[in-house]
Amino acid sequence: MGRSGSSPFLTLAMLAVLGGMPPELAAQEVHDTLRLGDVLILAEELNPGLVALRHGADAAELREPAASTLPDPVLQLGFMNFGLPDFNSDMPMSMAPSVQLMQTFPWPGKLASQEEIAVRDRDMAATRVDEASWRLRSRTSAVFYEIWSVDRRLDVMRSTLELLEGFREVALTMYGTGSGRQSDVLRADVEIARTMGEIRRMEGRREAVVAGLNGLLDRPSDTPVGVVVVDSVPRDVPARSELEGWALDSRPLLAEAILGVERATAAAARADREIWPDLRIGIAYGQRDRGLGTERMGSATVGLTLPIFAGSRQNALRDAAFAEQRVAQARHTETRAQVVATIGAFLADLEAGRALVDLYRDEVVPQARTNVESAFSAYRVGRVDFLTLVDAQTTANRYEGELYALFANYGMTLTALESAVGRAIPSNGSTLRVNR
Repeated sequence: MGRSGSSPFLTLAMLAVLGGMPPELAAQEVHDTLRLGDVLILAEELNPGLVALRHGADAAELREPAASTLPDPVLQLGFMNFGLPDFNSDMPMSMAPSVQLMQTFPWPGKLASQEEIAVRDRDMAATRVDEASWRLRSRTSAVFYEIWSVDRRLDVMRSTLELLEGFREVALTMYGTGSGRQSDVLRADVEIARTMGEIRRMEGRREAVVAGLNGLLDRPSDTPVGVVVVDSVPRDVPARSELEGWALDSRPLLAEAILGVERATAAAARADREIWPDLRIGIAYGQRDRGLGTERMGSATVGLTLPIFAGSRQNALRDAAFAEQRVAQARHTETRAQVVATIGAFLADLEAGRALVDLYRDEVVPQARTNVESAFSAYRVGRVDFLTLVDAQTTANRYEGELYALFANYGMTLTALESAVGRAIPSNGSTLRVNR
């Protein structure tokens, strides 16, 4: 951890230049880095939930042709007008064999409505895949940014541990010369042990978050994840009106709601036609042999279904279909309102998060670091006690960790906003940073 004879002030300056990353991680970053774009591509290809939805969309597309196809014809084979109980075929009207073919033709418009329903089912299944893809993108980004935040806080803790070891060396030197107290050395040992415990706890947290990311990627939970790198995060986003327009045009959830209304309308039209009878046309062939040669006979039949239970069947189904149509319209209105409200909430969170990142980066964290240096200098000349020095370092540690957490939350909210509008937020060149 610490190096004998090293200056804690030099270590703090070096960490500030490196953005809080210790040398061993900085070297690892060159060879083993993971970026958000790469993770999103893997999630899109490997996530089992998304793969299942794609198969469901394929199944809906394969079912579509069946909806517009006539019902299967009915073929009957038999023997007609045999005498009983001896099955005597000498009766005048006996026929062996008898073949009958019957085809049902639904009332005009029924198959068209059924086909429209199947088309809407297919399109809704496709939009569910798109919506799930955006949601997966948001979930994956959230886990990615959490890993990044944990890593940065681990960097802070490790640098703090190195500083505490430097503080201990100074306290031990001062105690050896008679200008310090043994309690300061003991307190330094306690703080070093506590920080090492915090590092182990945070490392456990990283393992848990990494397991969550591996679950999204359908990989073993212990698959290693290297150093995660955030290249850039757009600082500014388009105006609310523009984002709402994007959502109305691109958000798969809204597209699915609109398709749901269209499907319910087609289903209502189909149910409204159920009371009209279906036509059935049949042809039959039979033959008999009465000793004077084979006699062949043919016949044709025409029939209609009779909706004699219309009050409890067809009319009830029609009323239910129109009720479902009203439900679909209400859900579309609700979905649209929720999307608009979500966009407004995300914009408010982004504005607050951007202001807090700027505040912590430019004022809070630098002042806390300066306070540590001042407290250390004062401690070396005996103007403050060791507890004041430790409190200053603990406060700086907490503020720096909060800065990384705020930045990670900003990134999570940004990707959630992209999911809400169904479109990636373009960068205008202005980015939000955690380093000055």
